[in-house]
Order: sequence, then structure tokens, then C-alpha cells
Amino acid sequence: MKIGCITSYRIPSRAANSIQVMKVCQALAQLGHEVCLWSPGKIHTPWNELAVFYGLNTAFEIEWLPDLPRLKRYDFAIQAVRRAVSGKVDLIYTWLPQAGFISLLRGLPLVFELHDRPTGWIGPWLLRRIVTMHGKKRFAIITRALETALRQEYRLHLDAKTVVIAPNGVDLHRFASLPAPAEARAQLNLPQRLTAVYSGHFYAGRGMDVLLELARRFPQVQFLWVGGQPEAVENYRNLIAAQGMENVTLTGFIENHRLPLYQAAGEILLMPYERVIAGSGGGNSADICSPMKMFEYLACGRAIMSSDLPVLREVLNETNAVFCPPEDRTEWQTALQHLLDHPARMAALSQQAKQDAAGYTWLARAEKILNGLMPGATP
Repeated sequence: MKIGCITSYRIPSRAANSIQVMKVCQALAQLGHEVCLWSPGKIHTPWNELAVFYGLNTAFEIEWLPDLPRLKRYDFAIQAVRRAVSGKVDLIYTWLPQAGFISLLRGLPLVFELHDRPTGWIGPWLLRRIVTMHGKKRFAIITRALETALRQEYRLHLDAKTVVIAPNGVDLHRFASLPAPAEARAQLNLPQRLTAVYSGHFYAGRGMDVLLELARRFPQVQFLWVGGQPEAVENYRNLIAAQGMENVTLTGFIENHRLPLYQAAGEILLMPYERVIAGSGGGNSADICSPMKMFEYLACGRAIMSSDLPVLREVLNETNAVFCPPEDRTEWQTALQHLLDHPARMAALSQQAKQDAAGYTWLARAEKILNGLMPGATP
């Protein structure tokens, strides 16, 4: 099948949504489909650079189309769908509501992937139109919580036959032969002591205050912070130095293909989300999110400490993670101390996490989403 993917995110970009788009397209290509991704912008990055940046091993076509900021991606969506029609694609796969709406107008089968609530006044209108329009379509929604929010808050009458709950995923092969924590630390020239790793951005709501407090309270533990925008990394480096803490290492941005080794360098992996989680564009995703690092953490086979947000329990449970109340520094300290005092508990969590990761591959996710959408199939 020939699949045209349309994203509003610029490629390449360090944004999590950009990484997710590339992982989805790779999975579609790995299933044997002919994939072309259209992205806004004028930067034509060679595939070998994209492969390193995103940790990819299966190539697919990418085409960049110009867009004018004042037109809010509508010009880009129209261009992309036109290219898809002229290229005789069998299916449009998009995260962009404008492209989904135009695709159905042109009679193209559609997969519309949703990661958040629609915004503004046009966003909900477009989504309602997509839901009610005729045509073969599939809604890939990242969490059950988001599906519930769309039904209740926007009064959307989603046909259950058109909905697939599709959490984010992981490339298991990239985590299959990871070294033990001590060996990973040796390869990365990191301090050789028990290590707790946080990977991701430092945006508001990511629990940075909890991470700082844990580092203060546990000088015997090495804390490894992987990622962050340059300005945020520099600010935290200065703050940590000013407080005299010597047990925190900040790496700055790490290319996706190198990320598993850094995560493997810890015995404990941290997800201290707060009750309000901002993304690169702001907003709040705390009640509907599906963080990619959650699946990477599982695949690492390490003990996970996570904020107890209801949506995360769609994937995590007491057998593969330790839950702590969001923003409660005392409870996080107590939970970390308990893990340090009970290495058998850490080992059990690690083993279960590795086993559970097998159910969340990008490839299996893509198969589930496309099921019934092959040409001639009934959705």
C-alpha cells in the first residue's frame, strides 16, 4: 500500500512529536508499505543525517514543502494533499486536522492520529467535521483517557469501529543488547556508583524540582539528566554548581540513536511528572499523555519511579514501576530510599519492565492501526 504521511512538525527537530512522527513512518515502511512523509520547511536534510538523529534504520521518502506562517499550515496541508493525490496514494496518515479534513474531501482513506485535545475554535470544528464526514477513516488515539476527554468534553460521537487506542511505542531491537549499568557507565565515562537517570526535556511540569531535591538528599546516588534545551541545561548547571552538588551530570541533547545507552547507565529511571505538564508549545497533557520515554524505560529493563498520574496506569502498574504522588518531594525521597534498601525489589521491577515492553513496539502499533484499512477492506 502507498501511504502519504503529513505532519505539521518540522523535520529534523528535537521536539518529541517530531521523533514520534519519524518512528511511526519507519514502522509503516517496515511493514512493507511505500511511505512518503510531507513536512513543512525548506531544509532538505540527507537521509543518513536523519537516520542518526532519530535512530532509524529503515528508509522512507521525505519531501519538504514551503509554508507561510500567517496561513497557519493551511497552505501546507493543501499542497501536501495535492501531492498525495498526484502520487496516487492509497491512504493518508496525518496528525494535522487541516490535512485530515482536506483528505476526506478528496475521497482519500484516512488515519488521523490524535495526541491532544483540539485547540482554538477551528480545531474542534475541524475534528467534528472529520468525525461526521463520509469516507473510510481511522482515529488513532494515544490513550483511553484522551478518547474519553474527546467524547465528553467535545461531545464527539466517535464510532467505536473507527477508533484504535494506540499508545506510543519503542524500537525493541535498540534495547536488546544493552550492557549492565556499570558497563554502560564505563562506556560513557560516567562516575561508577548507583545511578538514577532522567531523560527528556526540562519544560514546566517535568518534575525538575523533585529531581533537584532528590539529588540534595541522596549525595551517595549519581543523578544523570539526559536532554534539555541548551539554555535550560546551562541554567541548571549553574544552579547545581551554586549549591555545591557534585552528584548530578547533565549531558545536554543526545541524539536518539545514542539514548538507550545513557538510559541503560542507571539502575533507576525517573519520571517525576507534575499535575500540569507543558510541552514545547505549552498547554497541559498530564491527564491524557503517552510519554515515549515510558516505553524506552520499560525496554531498558530497569526499576522505574513514576508520578502516579492515572493515565500512566494505562501502561504502568505496581509490578513494573514504583508510583509516587506528583510534586510530593517527601514521598519521592521515601520511595527512593526503599528501593536502595531493597535491591531484590529493584531486580523484580527491572525484570517485569523488560517483559512488558514487548507489548509496545512501533511495529505492532502500526499493524493495529492499519488493520482493516487495506484497499478493499471494510473498516
